[in-house]
Amino acid sequence: MSGQTIVLIDDEVAIRKLLRTALEGAGYRVFEAEKGDDGLVCVAQRQPEVVILDLGLPDMDGLEVLDRLREWADVPVIVVTVRDDPEEKVAALDSGADDFVTKPFHTGELLARIRSVCKRMRPSEQESVVRIGPLQIDFLERRVSAGSEAIDLTPTEYRIVQTLARYRGRIVTKSVLLRQVWGATTTSTDEHLRVHLAAIRKKLRASGCDRVIRTETGVGYRMASDEQE
Repeated sequence: MSGQTIVLIDDEVAIRKLLRTALEGAGYRVFEAEKGDDGLVCVAQRQPEVVILDLGLPDMDGLEVLDRLREWADVPVIVVTVRDDPEEKVAALDSGADDFVTKPFHTGELLARIRSVCKRMRPSEQESVVRIGPLQIDFLERRVSAGSEAIDLTPTEYRIVQTLARYRGRIVTKSVLLRQVWGATTTSTDEHLRVHLAAIRKKLRASGCDRVIRTETGVGYRMASDEQE
């Protein structure tokens, strides 16, 4: 990770100081911005691997910063904020945030999230086989297994697992899952999703793959990455 650049957009001096210490200690180069406009300029100039974005900025809401950033950049964005409203989390994720961390948080957790979102920007992320502990998802064969034992999933269950695996380590909102699995015009509901997730978890648990899929209450679901297992 040494040498990778992070732009930190947050108006709290104490938080910026804490994060700079932790991030530089992990080998990252850190550039700070106190306001949204300054942060957008900093991202354009520094071309970072990751942006850490607070929602409560003095000149504009963090969601506006995110919307403007997504007009021209695909850099991974981790939202870090004191706000704990599930609707705001969904809005941030649907606007293009890659992850969401609520203050206060453990710096070790944030570092793990950074490593996870960075993976999607690497060629290795396009591998046809994903391994998470004993769990293996083979996209080409459309096969899910634990060790040498196949896990028998229905077509819908497989599409859910496939989608979560593609975005592993990141929160996938319920609305995104519903669109990806059932299509843009689906009439399926959160209840359909919960029923299928319960069946998937039961099958994974029986194969020794417990806690691979985690619920982000009120927001969606996350498949663990290797580092989060």
